[in-house]
Amino acid sequence: MLGPVILAASRSDRMRRLISAAPVTKQVVDRFIPGETVTDVVPIIRDLTDQGLELTMDVVGEDITTPEQASAARDAYLALIDHLKELELGERVEMSVKLSMFGQALEGGHELALANVRPVVEAAAAIGTTVTLDAEDHTTLDSMFAIHEELRKDFPQTGCVIQAYLFRTEADARRLAESGSRVRLVKGAYKEPAEVAYQQKHEIDKAYVRILKTLMEGEGYPMIGSHDPRLIAIAQELAHKAGRKLDEYEFQMLYGIRGEEHLRLAAEGHRMRVYTAYGTDWYGYFMRRLAEKPANLRFFVRSMITKG
Repeated sequence: MLGPVILAASRSDRMRRLISAAPVTKQVVDRFIPGETVTDVVPIIRDLTDQGLELTMDVVGEDITTPEQASAARDAYLALIDHLKELELGERVEMSVKLSMFGQALEGGHELALANVRPVVEAAAAIGTTVTLDAEDHTTLDSMFAIHEELRKDFPQTGCVIQAYLFRTEADARRLAESGSRVRLVKGAYKEPAEVAYQQKHEIDKAYVRILKTLMEGEGYPMIGSHDPRLIAIAQELAHKAGRKLDEYEFQMLYGIRGEEHLRLAAEGHRMRVYTAYGTDWYGYFMRRLAEKPANLRFFVRSMITKG
């Protein structure tokens, strides 16, 4: 019940100011976002990869209002790639990008976002890794999929994200599975109307399993974005039935959530990738993490009470 309320708050400037000003907020945010600069997160990258994990890196931020901010987002990712080049980790560390950061919502946004993200994808390929295009609210998806298709002409390993709670996603999954795409499947973390998305958890879970079956039986590379133990077990079963080897799919989970499960899956031989975000514009990302799981909200409230 609280999820939609929190997602609405993620778009509220007043709530942003209140939460950002709370003394305890930074201590809680650090659970999910381990640093503000690329220098801050390099030790995290080394530590996680040393434990047999892989990563996808996200420079947080999305509500940009000028082309200059979009260019700055591009440059932040290029700086990240420079650091990753020195670490020589190749595909073990990829990147996730939100096209809204690259100017998608501005005038001429589709072309602007494509122009800004292309050099990031090119630079990633040059160091042996790739980029995944994150899904945002449903109004942005046609543009995202078109950019994904365009980038894959030159960089076929470019990935994308699909969201189980949207009615359209089963058709999107069939198309992407046939094309051999790298696809991360998540439940969905934006407030969407009942006209386009399932609203009940059991409906979303059922859709997730149907879509995952399509991906596992297809020609692409499925990336299971979930912390749900039941869905993780179902994913393993579907992979086995589809005859997939352990390196033909992977699990993805967020930094700061179920860390022991990350290590367990990696120890079993699975590819386990940790979605690791950093940066100063953390508010929207943080609020969606609270909305996704009641335990995250309880952790935040308990910390505020304890520290307050």
